[in-house]
Amino acid sequence: MISRRDFLQVSMAASAMLGTSGFGNWARLAAQQSLTQDQLLQFDTFGNISLIHVTDIHGQLKPVYFREPSVNLGVGANKGQVPHITGADFRRAYGIADGSPSAYALTYDDFSALAQGYGRVGGLDRVSTVINAIRAERPDALLLDGGDTWHGSYTCYHTEGQDMVNVMNALKPDAMTFHWEFTLGSERVNEIVQGLPFAALGQNIFDAEWDEPAELFKPYRFFERGGARVAVIGQAFPYMPIANPGWMFPEYSFGIRDENMQAMVDEVRGMGADVVVVLSHNGFDVDKKMAGIVSGIDVILSGHTHDALPEPVLVGQTHIIASGSNGKFVSRVDLDVRDGRMMGLRHKLIPIFSDVIAPDPAVSALIDAQRAPYAAQLSEVIGQADGLLYRRGNFNGTWDDLICDALLSEREADIAMSPGVRWGPSIVPGQDITREDIWNVTSMSYGAAYRTDMTGEFIKVILEDVADNIFNPDPYYQQGGDMVRIGGMGYRIDITKPQGARISDMTLLRTGEAIDPAKTYVVAGWASVNEGTEGPQIWDVVETHIRKQGTVAVTPRDTVNVVGA
Repeated sequence: MISRRDFLQVSMAASAMLGTSGFGNWARLAAQQSLTQDQLLQFDTFGNISLIHVTDIHGQLKPVYFREPSVNLGVGANKGQVPHITGADFRRAYGIADGSPSAYALTYDDFSALAQGYGRVGGLDRVSTVINAIRAERPDALLLDGGDTWHGSYTCYHTEGQDMVNVMNALKPDAMTFHWEFTLGSERVNEIVQGLPFAALGQNIFDAEWDEPAELFKPYRFFERGGARVAVIGQAFPYMPIANPGWMFPEYSFGIRDENMQAMVDEVRGMGADVVVVLSHNGFDVDKKMAGIVSGIDVILSGHTHDALPEPVLVGQTHIIASGSNGKFVSRVDLDVRDGRMMGLRHKLIPIFSDVIAPDPAVSALIDAQRAPYAAQLSEVIGQADGLLYRRGNFNGTWDDLICDALLSEREADIAMSPGVRWGPSIVPGQDITREDIWNVTSMSYGAAYRTDMTGEFIKVILEDVADNIFNPDPYYQQGGDMVRIGGMGYRIDITKPQGARISDMTLLRTGEAIDPAKTYVVAGWASVNEGTEGPQIWDVVETHIRKQGTVAVTPRDTVNVVGA
């Protein structure tokens, strides 16, 4: 019913073409000859309803490189469960051949070499081609956007999200939900939402003053498809005022609100829904827990944690679909809905190999039009990468190591902190670093790089708090992204310990001395949720640092000792 074969068959076609003789133009040609658009899009149409899911695009209009995480730890009941397996373990779990297109798309090993063979991924003009192909087979397919769309790039920042709105409107979604969009500020969000030609959904978006559903964001929308009634319920990111600056959207409150979700499911069932789909930005583990509490959900389209899984995960009768990030994947989900219930499901996670999938010319032209006023700024070369720059992973990423180095140097600090956000494309060795690349990993509406004094005790409190957001055994208390990145300091973390007892052995790297709880240190960081934070913008700090370096050499660092994994 759920086809692993559909996605993985491409591996068999191409893995034989990748030997050990190195890469380059020949390997790229070999990859293109082995992979075809028809193979990537092949799907045995099933049932009477098709869902198309994209999520966590983070402002990426053009193709990018994007490395999946090497470390993605689960805790409690989720330890060792997907999506908390990576690399060879992931490939074994899904029968993925080493060196194959699927290995490149879904795991991190040999990423730099495979990137030379398979090229970039994503690009919304390629995504449009995939959507159009699905609609050619199933004209009334529902396109659902899981949020984190109007955020994460130079042009998105300078147009206050309008570039992404314009391009996404051209793809003709049927509904979306939200997270980083709210960091544009509620006034701007309200302005955009009022003009959207599709449904803006969030059953958990409430009026903060009256503690009742916000009028602008509907909890659900009905669609008549394939002779059945499809109810799509929206679930926005629950922890907005904790993970992001609440002062930017003071009139709204969020939360998981699973009791209200159950009421919405019951309500749409009572109104004749034959199938219930939740368009979620909870994060995968939160979705799993919610699926075990709320009955009557057929499909959860999961977002926020950027997981890409070639098969749905079944919790009770609920199928959870994870569709990756940065425009790297599109999920197609076909449903057989008869006699008032879902009888079966077929799914395919489609990797958007941008050298294989032909761009939609109309969308390409629209993308270029959004970028044209900023072309000179976007393309200016600031430096060059001597090694792979990537972000994903629970503890470390070379992009954030570089950002921390910039903060330490340019802000003359003892310790640097960079937020553990998951968004941001990769840079392969030898690639020019442009201004656009820097903004792709730093762009946000509260990017001031602060410089302040903190005691050793307070630094530990910060680390403990973030660690609990990630490693609390109860997914409903996992409110953060990945671990805050630290420059200039090493530490030990035992993820099995309770809050307040996970962090130890904090060491100032330049002296080798233990961090003194009573001593004050100069700390530089960015993305503070506090209103009125002062300092230069982080992208300017990083650009200045890279210009001084010229060629940037950042190797993975072993400054975090992880215990209990």
